Amino acid sequence: MTYASGRRLPAAPVAVWLASRAVLLLYTFRVVFVPGPDVTTDVSVIYHNWYLVLQQGTFPLDDVTWQYPPAAAAAILSPALLPFLEYAHAFFVLALLCDIAVFGLLMYTGGRPGKSYAGAWVWIVGLPLLGPTSYARYDVMVTAIAVAALLAGVRHPRVMGTLAGVGALLKVWPVLLLVGTGRGPVTRRSWTAAALSGVAVLLGCVAAAPGALAFLGFQRDRGTEVESLGALVFHVLRFFGSWEGEVRLNYGSVEFLGPYVPLVSRGALALTVLAFGWLVLWRLRAREFGKTTLCDAAFAAVLLFTTTSRVISPQYMLWLVGLASVCLVWRASRMRSAAVLVVAATGVTLLEFPIWFSHVVQSDALGLTLLLARNGLLVAASLLACRELWRQTVTEPALREAAYLGSGGPGEGQRAGSALLRS
Repeated sequence: MTYASGRRLPAAPVAVWLASRAVLLLYTFRVVFVPGPDVTTDVSVIYHNWYLVLQQGTFPLDDVTWQYPPAAAAAILSPALLPFLEYAHAFFVLALLCDIAVFGLLMYTGGRPGKSYAGAWVWIVGLPLLGPTSYARYDVMVTAIAVAALLAGVRHPRVMGTLAGVGALLKVWPVLLLVGTGRGPVTRRSWTAAALSGVAVLLGCVAAAPGALAFLGFQRDRGTEVESLGALVFHVLRFFGSWEGEVRLNYGSVEFLGPYVPLVSRGALALTVLAFGWLVLWRLRAREFGKTTLCDAAFAAVLLFTTTSRVISPQYMLWLVGLASVCLVWRASRMRSAAVLVVAATGVTLLEFPIWFSHVVQSDALGLTLLLARNGLLVAASLLACRELWRQTVTEPALREAAYLGSGGPGEGQRAGSALLRS
């Protein structure tokens, strides 16, 4: 098998992708069953109900579970493109097509000089590790846009900005793709394109149907989602029998409600603010924006905001797997260790949801262990990604500059800089 350019397509990743997706489709179409809650009902029930409302020319004005930016309506309505299939099956097929698009982009890019198929392997392995959730949420569609944006970003900043703007109106987080754009023309072009595309999509949604901004009011009074980092406080307290709150389906997710929940939720928000502050500091201090900085910074940023969020839904792992795969397309990327941790965390996520979700809800030993493992891996990945990003763009360029200035000449400066880096 070959590309259109004549380069040979490696058989191993294609074979593994085909085999893994065949198994994933068996689970998604309920031919083979994964233990625990049926994750596909979100499509056949919740998404389908939204679809029926949106077809009437309005956003779900009275449904507090509709907490998505207005362009999400396009994802919910997309099964109409396949009218010969029932809604859920059409949605799964479209999710598969997005998966194919990401795999194709990663394989095509990975075969170029200076690139690697490691990114494609992260996607091949990471997606099925999440089980049927991968195709039963529209996050795979958003992730496909984000992957395309980052792969285009090095040479086509306006394309990247446009895709990031559209993605942000689908699920907010793609705006973080812009954090690592190089200073000067690249930032101006990409950020301007993102703003223009985002405003255009927003205005189009507002003009198309009433209730486009209703989602903004549905975030109030939320608790702390049981799979989040902050939720570990209540899991530990419940395990030792010293908390009197409750676990309840609230605003579309299973959350803790009761004493100290608002305090922990505010703590999670404070951590997110601190993460944003670190990203601002990094961008101000960064001395060198290399070829990998764009994707590495996006990966680190989304890791920080995912890990510190008061809600860590299983499908969020799709974002991280997608961004990790783009990082590892570059042979020079230093995000390999963080990417491995993310893939491992994705596998643990399948165990905690849906397989043993009942244990998570009960806060028993197994549920607590799974959450400690998954969230611990995310914390470790976040710290590793941020450390490597800082080293590559702040510390090492500063050492090279100091060595150069101290030596009085480029030759001696480069040797001195190398010695400093080794030490």
